[in-house]
Amino acid sequence: MAGYMRLRQICLVAPHLEPVISDIAAIMGLNECYRDGNVAKYGLENALLPVDTILLEVVAPFQPGTAAGRFIDKNSGRGGYMAIFCCDDPDAYGKRANAMGVRTANVITHAPYHGVQLHPRDCRAAFIEFNHTTGSDDVLGTYPPAGPDWQKSIRKDVTLALTDVEMESPEPEVLAAHWGKIVGVDVSRNAGGEPELKLTNASFHFVKGPADLMSGLTFKVADIAKVLGAAKAKGCKVSGEGFDLCGVRFSLTA
Repeated sequence: MAGYMRLRQICLVAPHLEPVISDIAAIMGLNECYRDGNVAKYGLENALLPVDTILLEVVAPFQPGTAAGRFIDKNSGRGGYMAIFCCDDPDAYGKRANAMGVRTANVITHAPYHGVQLHPRDCRAAFIEFNHTTGSDDVLGTYPPAGPDWQKSIRKDVTLALTDVEMESPEPEVLAAHWGKIVGVDVSRNAGGEPELKLTNASFHFVKGPADLMSGLTFKVADIAKVLGAAKAKGCKVSGEGFDLCGVRFSLTA
């Protein structure tokens, strides 16, 4: 298999799993596909929602002293927790990151899945994970972190795709170059002239802000007004064509 790099999953973090996960599901018209008991050893619980072939995950600590809890405290509840990429060789990407001074935080192997997580302090803004599932390079194939039948939970009547991730930094150009080197994607420019990392199935763009954060997600939806109405009904702060939930801005495009 030739080398490849795709966005597989975005992980958000909340003080408690409910009502956040059910609110996201209701507002965005998504189905929960799995709760992974393997994260309990980190003091976490989670739930995953497929957005086409990209997974949206929320994790929440259920005991003190977790990395996720420290992340919430450090950022005052703002920012996405992890960007997870599937690729041909997670260990090779991990070693290349190590050579840049980016430490490995955790290695997870639950055959046929193998993942390498990099330290968020060295990545800046969020954890980066590279993973690979043996024998399944199909985007609709086996992916153990999302459960045995995650594909059956895909809905496309409300939300069609997760298309873009916004990264915020006092030094957006520097952060873009740093993430580009880690992920192995050249920095380009989006239509607004902002630095961007363009993958085959999504993009990351980098904007000026007071801190290093994963600050927003952009979704293509069938009816923007309908989704905004659902967000308002759930008590979310709605402005323009987006709303705030789980520490990030959900931006909507048609």
